[in-house]
Amino acid sequence: MTRLLLLFWEFFKVGLFTFGGGYGAIPLIRDTVLAHPWMGVDDEVFRYIVGVAESTPGPIMINTATYVGTVSAGVPGAIFATLGAVTPSFVIILLVAKYLRGLLEKKGVRAVLDAVRPCVVGMILATGVYFLLSGLLPELKFLSGDITFSSFVPAWKTLLIFALVFLLRIGYRLWKKKTISPILSIVVSAVFGILVFGG
Repeated sequence: MTRLLLLFWEFFKVGLFTFGGGYGAIPLIRDTVLAHPWMGVDDEVFRYIVGVAESTPGPIMINTATYVGTVSAGVPGAIFATLGAVTPSFVIILLVAKYLRGLLEKKGVRAVLDAVRPCVVGMILATGVYFLLSGLLPELKFLSGDITFSSFVPAWKTLLIFALVFLLRIGYRLWKKKTISPILSIVVSAVFGILVFGG
């Protein structure tokens, strides 16, 4: 029971201090899970969790919380982590709808929200760069100033997926004169990822 309450509390804090939607929550969730080894999620597993959470329907923050809770404590963990993540937003929306409807129109509040927006953009950009570099060079090691070829094998696999999906999108656009569906891109990327990394 203690682990379930801790899961609720940790994701409650994530939900409470997140600005900018689900993508803005990813750095907070990552810091949370890496700071608590008892959750059973390391950096590599967290990257996979975010990939699955992004590919499945629903908000990425909720999907990530549910997945981390499942890894940590099964179905009860998923329930407590998800409730922890959604409770702050639920309470805040109720308060705004009931008592603070005019607050968001005040000049000072709008100025604060405008000041926070660039920080959110920076957090999301930093998260994207982190996942890009960790995906391309996950095991990059410098040995006496040299980089071994084996350290680039995962990078070539990742680049292969990028190249195949990019060619698929460009080829379809040239053929049909319109862009390919994002859902189809996600499905194709997932299939390529399973084929390349699943073995």
